Amino acid sequence: MKARLLSDPVEAARWLRQGRLVAFPTETVYGLGADAADERAVAAVYTAKGRPLDNPLILHVAEVGDAQAVAVWNERALELARRFWPGPLTLVLPARPGVPAAIRAGKPTVAVRCPDHDLARAFLAAAGRPVPAPSANRSGRPSPTTAAAVLEELGDRIDAVLDGGPCRMGVESTVVDASGARLRLLRLGATPAEDLGLEPRADPDVEGLSPGTRHRHYAPSIPVHVVDDVEAGLRSHPDAAVLCGASAAARLGLRPGPAVCVLPDDPAGRAAGLFDALRRLERSGRACIVAPRLEPAGLDAATADRLRRASSGTRMDP
Repeated sequence: MKARLLSDPVEAARWLRQGRLVAFPTETVYGLGADAADERAVAAVYTAKGRPLDNPLILHVAEVGDAQAVAVWNERALELARRFWPGPLTLVLPARPGVPAAIRAGKPTVAVRCPDHDLARAFLAAAGRPVPAPSANRSGRPSPTTAAAVLEELGDRIDAVLDGGPCRMGVESTVVDASGARLRLLRLGATPAEDLGLEPRADPDVEGLSPGTRHRHYAPSIPVHVVDDVEAGLRSHPDAAVLCGASAAARLGLRPGPAVCVLPDDPAGRAAGLFDALRRLERSGRACIVAPRLEPAGLDAATADRLRRASSGTRMDP
């Protein structure tokens, strides 16, 4: 049965409390939510996505106080929450007793965040509890930034989608381990690492502590080649679809079409449009996708990371 499209966050929360799987929008991407207290519902999230069981889930909360019930906080973590919540920052902290092992993937820590999206927070408040939610797509695929993309990916595997329109940021939250003596960047994301006082590269010693750091992610059904020069890339791959910026498209005489996706030249525009562009280009009938290499700094660091992980031959498993 096809998932039902909902507009009322209270109705969506009622479905969730009944043990159903409900996708919901955030400022980053759509998440797939379940009742954290329902073991079968949490297990169904992993099944619906085909998600490896060693990949932890992020608990989404409506307010900072809700996160204090599931994690042990220190002053540095509280300061980060005061500065960046609601927003695209996930904090990894020691889990309090009672947080299900399936959500933590058996680890002693739990990942929590408060999204900067009014409909998401209304849904979470109505649910009355933190909601575990990975991105609402099949594991390894580009994350969904519209309700239509969720239905395309999981429409026959979940119960409902709370439609909040397109996600405005387009790449997932930044994940930071704030549980120890120093902050450690686990996953690049929509909060630039520089804003946190960190270098824009993930700590190499923390693989597996965060969602999106161990297994292959973000890949469309055709290969992606990340190149230094799009024109040269097209000469090497003449049957490629093209993902590029507006200035490059103008220089090369490319116009948007089934095999050409043109993104804005600014970092926010690139991030917001990336996953939708990958989804559209995989339906182009072309053999592969050519995309430009981005400077790994600021918000572009997250977009560059997603392109690298989506690219042909990339393997995230150890």
